[in-house]
Amino acid sequence: MSDLDSTETDKAMIRLDGITKHFPGSSVPAVNDLSLTVRAGEIAILVGPSGCGKTTTMKLINRLIEPTSGRIYLDGQDVTSVNPDRLRRRIGYVIQQVGLFPHLTVAQNIAVVPRMLGWDRARTRARVDELLALVGLEPGDYRNRYPKQLSGGQQQRVGVARALGGDPPVLLMDEPFGAIDPIARHRLQNEFLRIQREIRKTIVFVTHDIDEAIRMGDRIAILGNGATIAQYDTPTKILTNPASQFVEDFVGTGATIRRLTLSRVGDLDSLDDWPSVSIDADADTVTEAVRRADGDFALVVDEGRRPVGWAPRGTQPGSGQSAGHRLPMLSTLEPQATLFDALDGMLRANALVSVVVDGDGVYRGTLSLDRLRDLIHSDVRGTSAQPDGVSAGRLR
Repeated sequence: MSDLDSTETDKAMIRLDGITKHFPGSSVPAVNDLSLTVRAGEIAILVGPSGCGKTTTMKLINRLIEPTSGRIYLDGQDVTSVNPDRLRRRIGYVIQQVGLFPHLTVAQNIAVVPRMLGWDRARTRARVDELLALVGLEPGDYRNRYPKQLSGGQQQRVGVARALGGDPPVLLMDEPFGAIDPIARHRLQNEFLRIQREIRKTIVFVTHDIDEAIRMGDRIAILGNGATIAQYDTPTKILTNPASQFVEDFVGTGATIRRLTLSRVGDLDSLDDWPSVSIDADADTVTEAVRRADGDFALVVDEGRRPVGWAPRGTQPGSGQSAGHRLPMLSTLEPQATLFDALDGMLRANALVSVVVDGDGVYRGTLSLDRLRDLIHSDVRGTSAQPDGVSAGRLR
């Protein structure tokens, strides 16, 4: 475990000080003398084997379970003796099965805590619409729906919005994406990281998946039995310098590839610019662009500069063909996508390049397999210089 210095502790939003939990009838504690600090604005991941005390630790933070001994501090205040209901209104809570109230609409679910806090109707409605937009659900389309009318991924988004309803400084998330299919889960992870960059909440996130921990966390606490901390560090340090054989075995093989999940496309200093043509370009323009591309295709973009496909080298001048005769765009990358996402997309599409767009889908550049290979090697050589607390550092 890496020690936190005094400056880090000064910025602590959550601090557990010697927390122990004994359940009746058990000879060993579920949580044994746990001390842990989570800094303001960070995502701290709790990960470890089944039964190691991850969820128990989370429930101790908002006192769904009362500690046997020890102290819990929230923003410097000892909360072990305050009213637990008032405490929970300061802490958002997201669980795996979402737990939306089935008899309430989406808006009513999100408004639960604001109403408890005594917000008036206008303020509550504005907050509901703000949060629906934040999690990518159009308020006019979703406000009056019931949970049964939503997909699993949409329910999970509403669950996050509800947790944010009263604008709490802290979020607790207990395997929030665990019940979602892999494609939707990956999309939700990226979406949540985008939201976190805007709201900068302090988050404790429980997962059993080390890959999710590496993708999502600023710091990761790998726990052994009794919630003992085997290592609490940045994803980079855990991948490159595991504190014990237990940590190394838990992380498993493939650390070099996994480090690609620590850097995002938007962190790159620059992207390559692939020659592009408009969707109504004539054959001569397409052929010239293909020639400049030093490959077999030119990128086709619509009137809003959004990629729509590839024009092949076979397009001949004067043939009457245009960029409308094209191969489809199989996938694109947004800035929050990781370098691992980029590699995975290239392999799935059997392509040597990935197209990068902004949040509105507008073309921003490309990332090639050769560039990615160089970045992998520079990451391996430069990892030790990456500072603490940086989970998605810039690769040069």
